[in-house]
Amino acid sequence: MPNAAPKPCGHLGCGKLVSDGRYCPEHQGDKKLSRFADSRRGSRHERGYGTAWDKLRLVILARDNGLCVPCNTAGRLTPASQVDHIIPKAEGGTDDESNLQSVCVACHRAKTDREKLRGRGL
Repeated sequence: MPNAAPKPCGHLGCGKLVSDGRYCPEHQGDKKLSRFADSRRGSRHERGYGTAWDKLRLVILARDNGLCVPCNTAGRLTPASQVDHIIPKAEGGTDDESNLQSVCVACHRAKTDREKLRGRGL
């Protein structure tokens, strides 16, 4: 049986090819720095988005009838696939249901971009 083609190391930014396993020898035990976690921010579970968040997210999507709240406010009916903090956690927001809203990808991206600019003082 032929060998599989080599694949890139799973470590973010490493271009070495590996033919056995997921990581090159240099990054063998370094799962925290894989492409699925940001070394500065940590994994989703470390940031507070574990199983409890997954359940709360479904509650909020159901509460908002699966529709994007900002789009609905503007008179458009758009399916929501994400849940957003109205007041960002970085600015003191909580996971309380009153601080959460269902949003579409476009609205979430636009709101996040505005928050980034505000965080940089622009």
